[in-house]
Amino acid sequence: MPLTEPYDDHLPEEGSSAAAPEAGAGPGAGAPEPEPTLPEPVRQRIVALTAAVLPGLPADEVPVPLRRVAKFAPNRRARLGGSVIAAQLTADPLFRQRVTARVLVDAGDLGAAVVEGTAPGAADPVEVAALAYLARPRGWRELIEASGAAVRAEADSAVVAELVREAEQRAGRAEHDRAVARVEAEKLRDELARVREELGQLREENRQLQRTLRETQARERRANELLATERGRAARAAADSDAELRRARARLAEAEAAAGVARASAKEARSVDDARLWLLLETIGQAAVGLRRELALDPVEKLPADFVADAFADSSATTPAGTAARARDTDDPARLDQLLALPRAHLVVDGYNVTKRGFGEMSLEQQRKRLITGLGGIAAQTGDEVTVVFDGAERMHGLPPTPRGVRVLFSRKGETADELIRRLVRAEPAGRPVVVVSSDREVADGVRRHGAYPLGADSLLRRLARS
Repeated sequence: MPLTEPYDDHLPEEGSSAAAPEAGAGPGAGAPEPEPTLPEPVRQRIVALTAAVLPGLPADEVPVPLRRVAKFAPNRRARLGGSVIAAQLTADPLFRQRVTARVLVDAGDLGAAVVEGTAPGAADPVEVAALAYLARPRGWRELIEASGAAVRAEADSAVVAELVREAEQRAGRAEHDRAVARVEAEKLRDELARVREELGQLREENRQLQRTLRETQARERRANELLATERGRAARAAADSDAELRRARARLAEAEAAAGVARASAKEARSVDDARLWLLLETIGQAAVGLRRELALDPVEKLPADFVADAFADSSATTPAGTAARARDTDDPARLDQLLALPRAHLVVDGYNVTKRGFGEMSLEQQRKRLITGLGGIAAQTGDEVTVVFDGAERMHGLPPTPRGVRVLFSRKGETADELIRRLVRAEPAGRPVVVVSSDREVADGVRRHGAYPLGADSLLRRLARS
């Protein structure tokens, strides 16, 4: 087996007395023989032995380039300082002798045997070659050659063992693959048998389907024949129906002509009755309007504001032509008493607009309670209809009992009290006095367009203070 790559820093043989003499070489002999080619394990072992004894040498015996290496950690000394150690072993024979002396002491009997030129058969050939290289006894080159041959033989044995192991692994995998292939082949044979069985079943089903198809086609032909027969019967029945329809239309035309003559006669007789009835109703209506104006009669059922309070229905009726005439542009507080004295007056109050202006320091519950109680007194004194409107998406808790004659409304979610007040005013009939108390200019302008009397919140607050 060929030797490994030679070590870069070869150590030449010493020609002085510092090195051990070789066999066949005496003092005064010619130039020293060249360094042998060291196997890589031997070279590494030489560096490791030197690195191990390096810290034990006195500082003055350590070459200057190796003094820094001697301070390295043991595991870094040979790895990082290997090239420097090899160079010093080659260049400084005295340093090599000092290292060899300490290495041989540590080697013990093996070192002594190597110095004598022999090596035990059980000794590690790499260790023997490294010690022989450092001590250089007689025949040390043969020891290194023998060590190289042993290392190469060991490497060859390892390669052969690896090849044998790989071959065994490949053989095992091949056997496993064959077993798997046999199992797969069995599965495929079973699958093939199952497929053949299914194919036989499908063929039998196909034959049955073909028989069914032929039977179905025969039934379809018979059904088509029956259909043609029924179509002929239906055509004859349709012709008979058309003839009967024509006869019925002729009879209908005759009946319509007779009905037209009867309607004309009835219309002439009804026109006279309608004229008489219209005159009677006109006379009664004029009399009823006069009596309602003179007597100011109460409505028979609910008041208009009750319909708004119950249903919150939007009123789309247009403002009558005469409603604007009942509006009065006045903010005089004395006008409230005059307007409430009118027959069947309706007082509509913007609740929070009045309470926040008169007693805003109270809580909302106390404000509502005070206003509703005061309006109950006005309703009892005047006998008028009173409605108070508050903002609120739903009815609130904590309301006092509603006095007689007072209606309390809360606007729905998405609607303001101003909008509800306008709907209350629009619901009233023309001619009825409606008084709206609010200091909101938009509310006043809106109700004024519908004929109501807008008054400021101060007029009602003063009226409540007198009660």
